[in-house]
Amino acid sequence: MVLNGIKAVFFDLDNTLIDTSGASKTAIEEVKKLLVDKSQFSEEEACIICNHFQTKLLHETLDSSKMTIDDLRVSHFETSMQDIRPGDHRDLSQECYNLWKTVRLQLMTLPESTINMLSELRKSASLVLLTNGNRQVQREKIEACGVSPYFDAVVVGGEHPEEKPATSIFLHCCDLVQVKPEDCVMVGDNLDTDILGGLNAGLKATIWLNKTPHVNSNPKPTPHYVIKCMTRLPDVLRNLQ
Repeated sequence: MVLNGIKAVFFDLDNTLIDTSGASKTAIEEVKKLLVDKSQFSEEEACIICNHFQTKLLHETLDSSKMTIDDLRVSHFETSMQDIRPGDHRDLSQECYNLWKTVRLQLMTLPESTINMLSELRKSASLVLLTNGNRQVQREKIEACGVSPYFDAVVVGGEHPEEKPATSIFLHCCDLVQVKPEDCVMVGDNLDTDILGGLNAGLKATIWLNKTPHVNSNPKPTPHYVIKCMTRLPDVLRNLQ
């Protein structure tokens, strides 16, 4: 692949290279079945518990000096169950979390088309995986989907002082592969982290993966380019000025 002035491409992980949302949705459905099958809760109660769990995930804050991320997420299930029915739900909470985590990781796979695209692209540019999130959680995803061999560097935001959209972590990625920001492109699905961060860091271009273009046709911040699937990326990179 011949690229015009692009020396490195940074990729987001979740919902860009792997379908994290889809995996999470399937995993939570399995948990609902478990809650009902254990004769502990009704279908309605199981839905409420799982909705509460997902809400807690979005707003969780980990104090690693007091507990692990696994313990914290087991407690999300436990408190969600206690809100419905007070009692000792520790064992069931652990079982639900183990099921949710196992199913989710099993479903986090790299599509063959993405593997081929990364392999071809790496012949012409350095590739950096740049993902936000807790160190353990993200490293487990990275191992599960087997993405590391296709990248020159892997950067997990939770291992650094700042995450996307902070300029510092983008500059760190540049340093790892010895390129300047103006020679790099950021590809991701999140406007507030991937695109805003890339714009603020002064990258050559930002490419927003928008799988639902009918939902947001006027994105802010405004990316340089928009694609609706990863298979369109090579064409954009080849024609990028």
